[in-house]
Amino acid sequence: MSPRSTGGPSALQTTAVTAAAGAAVGLGALAWGVFVERNRFTVRHEVLPVLEPGSRTLTILHLSDLHLAPWQSEKQEWVRGLAVLEPDLIVNTGDNIGHEDAHTALEYALEPFRGVPGVFVNGSNDYYGPAPKNPLAYFGGPSKAHRTPVDLDIDRMQAFFTDQLGWLDLNNRARALELRGSRLELFGVNDAHRGWDRLDRIPGALDDLRENVGWQDDRGGPDPISIGVTHAPYQRVLNSFVNNGADVIFGGHTHGGQVQVPGYGALVTNCDLPRSKVSGLTTWSHARKTAHLEISAGLGTSIYAPVRFSCRPEAVIVTLTA
Repeated sequence: MSPRSTGGPSALQTTAVTAAAGAAVGLGALAWGVFVERNRFTVRHEVLPVLEPGSRTLTILHLSDLHLAPWQSEKQEWVRGLAVLEPDLIVNTGDNIGHEDAHTALEYALEPFRGVPGVFVNGSNDYYGPAPKNPLAYFGGPSKAHRTPVDLDIDRMQAFFTDQLGWLDLNNRARALELRGSRLELFGVNDAHRGWDRLDRIPGALDDLRENVGWQDDRGGPDPISIGVTHAPYQRVLNSFVNNGADVIFGGHTHGGQVQVPGYGALVTNCDLPRSKVSGLTTWSHARKTAHLEISAGLGTSIYAPVRFSCRPEAVIVTLTA
């Protein structure tokens, strides 16, 4: 007697349909990440009550990881449009350049902020152009330096920031600003991802700043707010910043993981920062001290890995209040 047909699909057919459906979903997600989400720029808003009572609010625009290429006109125009937010201070945490011919595009994108006070630190992509790499290598730990990098015109970028925009260089330095009646001590380091951070210089730089800024002679003035700025938020940097009295720390580099799994979060951080702090406003504690930690998911990607998923490109407005 021959077996009867049930009229339903065989196990092989079911497996084939499931595999095809899974492939379609995967391709759809990839297409979304490449062609849609990486250009869905957004502004995240945060509020930090760190100023003295009676102080006027301070609006900080945090820009990070533009990785700008000359053909990315939509990103350039979107960044220019951020000027309508009228920030009191801009904090730029590096990796602005994404192509060796992007300096003119970067200058165009940031030109509306001419005259707005700002500070910056560099990322390695401000010194060296991008190169193809295996994205799976990120699962083995932080990315490594290219063997034959293309040198970028870092002097042109820094001169534009300091001479044209009037921003302050915080690469292994400390500077002071007084804005809307509040006093800010700002200090930072060069890219810790490449080992260019000179944390040993920070205490002396802060001592020199406090000795020479003149605030110590005005005993009736407000206590300064201390802000640390880094491109790559490695734990050694965050610990040092907290030890040196930072109230708020700004960082970038992580791209928010760039690809996140809904319900799980980022797969990698490209440094030793815990995944739970890969982007957004959290805190960092060390040696019984705590600072607010603001990590931007950034506005760009490498031109060789142009994808984001469940991790929109962002600029951040941080409003300091009393």
